[in-house]
Amino acid sequence: MILATQLLVGHNMPLLAQTANLTWYILPLAMVVSLVYSASRFELPDRILRRAVWLFVQIVGFMAAVFGVLWVLSYGI
Repeated sequence: MILATQLLVGHNMPLLAQTANLTWYILPLAMVVSLVYSASRFELPDRILRRAVWLFVQIVGFMAAVFGVLWVLSYGI
C-alpha cells in the first residue's frame, strides 16, 4: 500500500530531504510572530522594525541552537 506522503515526497529520499520543505515554514512564521509581537509592544514604526528584526534573529538563533543540540545527541542513534 502506497501512503500519500510517499507519493508527495517519494519513498526513496532520505528523511532530511523529506522533511526539509516543512522546515522552511519556520522562517516566515518566526518573522510574522516577531513583527506582530513588536507591533503590539511599540508604537513608532522604526522601533517596531528594529525590535522585530532583533527578535527574529533571536528566535532563529535559538531554534538553530536547539537543532544543533538535538543533532549532536541523535548522531549515534
